[in-house]
Amino acid sequence: MSETLANLLREDRLFPPSEAFTAQANAQPGIHEEAEADFKAFWHKQALERVTWFKEPTQVLDDSNPPFYKWFSDGELNLSYNCLDRHLASSADKVAYYWVGEPGDTRTLTYQDLYDEVCRFANGLKSLGLEKGDRVAVYMGMVPELPVVMLACARLGLVHSVVFGGFSSDALADRIIDADAKVVITQDGAWRGGNVVPLKANTDVSLARTPGVEHCIVVKRTDNDVTMEDGRDIWYHDLVAGKDTVCEPVSLNAEDPLYILYTSGTTGKPKGIVHTQGGYLTSVATTHSFVFDLKADDDVYWCGADIGWVTGHSYIVYGPLANRTTGVMYEGAPNYPDFDRLWQIIEDYKVTIFYTAPTAIRAFMKWGDEYPARHDLSSLRLLGTVGEPINPEAWVWYHVNIGGERCPIVDTWWQTETGGIMISPLPGVTATKPGSATRPLPGIGADVVDDQGESVGIPGGGYLVLTRPWPSMARTIWGDDARYVETYWAKFPGKYFPGDGCKRDDDGYFWLLGRVDDIMLVSGHNISTTEVESALVSHPKVAEAAVVGRKDELTGQAIAAFVTLRGNVTGDEALIKELRDHVATSLGPIAKPKSIVFTPDLPKTRSGKIMRRLLKDISEHRQLGDVTTLANEGVVADIAEMAATSISED
Repeated sequence: MSETLANLLREDRLFPPSEAFTAQANAQPGIHEEAEADFKAFWHKQALERVTWFKEPTQVLDDSNPPFYKWFSDGELNLSYNCLDRHLASSADKVAYYWVGEPGDTRTLTYQDLYDEVCRFANGLKSLGLEKGDRVAVYMGMVPELPVVMLACARLGLVHSVVFGGFSSDALADRIIDADAKVVITQDGAWRGGNVVPLKANTDVSLARTPGVEHCIVVKRTDNDVTMEDGRDIWYHDLVAGKDTVCEPVSLNAEDPLYILYTSGTTGKPKGIVHTQGGYLTSVATTHSFVFDLKADDDVYWCGADIGWVTGHSYIVYGPLANRTTGVMYEGAPNYPDFDRLWQIIEDYKVTIFYTAPTAIRAFMKWGDEYPARHDLSSLRLLGTVGEPINPEAWVWYHVNIGGERCPIVDTWWQTETGGIMISPLPGVTATKPGSATRPLPGIGADVVDDQGESVGIPGGGYLVLTRPWPSMARTIWGDDARYVETYWAKFPGKYFPGDGCKRDDDGYFWLLGRVDDIMLVSGHNISTTEVESALVSHPKVAEAAVVGRKDELTGQAIAAFVTLRGNVTGDEALIKELRDHVATSLGPIAKPKSIVFTPDLPKTRSGKIMRRLLKDISEHRQLGDVTTLANEGVVADIAEMAATSISED
């Protein structure tokens, strides 16, 4: 066991819930045991109590064709109806979203406002001839029209595929092509850090590669100049002008697809994760209520994620709106115009629940305690983290400086493929430890296993697995059932393997250790080493590249690249910048390498396999082990020396 991990698992400070919090909590002691006694009955109860069905399901879990499980498969519903229509009788004037634009403009949307906008846009989509099952690609920033677009698609049975607005035009085109999207929805531009991200211009580059797209709908946000192609491009405001504010929701089977969301794959080709209707809504509504202790009439809830990621889908849009939540959405960067922007928003809107990423928390720590100290954060009553394991130091800083030592912290583990939170403390029930996600949620089966798939017991470390189906599980990879089986179910037959390492301490608490494969977790975002390597090698001066994720204090992991150049090309500081920019253009800024080392060769086995383990050791300045199995063992010392003097991005 590494020294770092040993120190981590010596973390034994315990933070039990207060009696006052437990007394009012949505989850009560005994809930884990109740769910474990009959997990199917537990989920069926949640489905019937939290979801409004057009036809209530009588079948809970269909496990006749594993791993292609189905949940509530004879039920019929509509998610847009569950998020909007059913709330109007009692809560039409209740705020659904407080929205804050980066330049300082604001909007407040009630449930009635949101319903009207969704119906207008849904009627606009119908006027374009879209039908149930058609795919719609969405490439937008954090503006209110983004949840409107998603809910309008859900209302009509269209399958949305939201692409993070920080991705490049090539990444967008790949996803449009894979999903065979008929329509793309974007903006003229998006505000970020005081600058305009040219979303429409990026989309135009993508559309040159995607002739199957019939229409591009453009939201006017930043008033930057854009090109509008006659017959294809339509302004959002023109499409919704004069449209009716009534649009009947389509009745959908619980297993009809709701959305496709792409995540990195080790083969380089992104995986289109498919989520369906009934099980997904059941899970996100249940977990949102229990994990965040949501009180719809009292709380102001802020998930600081981008809707372009699964956290935004599940815990900004579908879960919170199904639970009649008042939420906050912020468009821009957390440090613009100053480092206290988020704390100002919490103070202004009296936010009670705040959910963010460990990467962000480490950035807040770096910026300084004085920024949150400027603001009244006393409205907060619960804090959450998501995206990667949180180090105990960041947990404690968050607890003290943001939570005032009074707010429970829910450290949540889950992923795009799981649809909803899987492992997390339950506030009011679970005593927390800084850095541990603690226990699987009620109804979720999880274990830690060895290479043979056998449970390692408590305490012990190995691979995290989920041991039984759950309602919000991904149903497949779009268009590739075989890849779905191979990626998630082949390593440990009968168990779902998410690709993460894990240890359990003496109390049985789960400590997530990050990825065990070639996926890097950078600022909470999964980036494939293969994708970055492919981008580097596509540069005309690069012959070969190897990429690893190395530990980084701020972002969790940073991308470290080792590059062999073509011919007589000389590697210098200017070329390093050129290659970083090339990767950013190919994949998006999030994939830009933090460091690049030029080397005449890469360490390879005699069969030609690049030894990334050694490169990771070099990147993290660890002592190197036996290299005699390499065909070119002499190169390792040279690379280590070069890495010690390499240039890292500031």
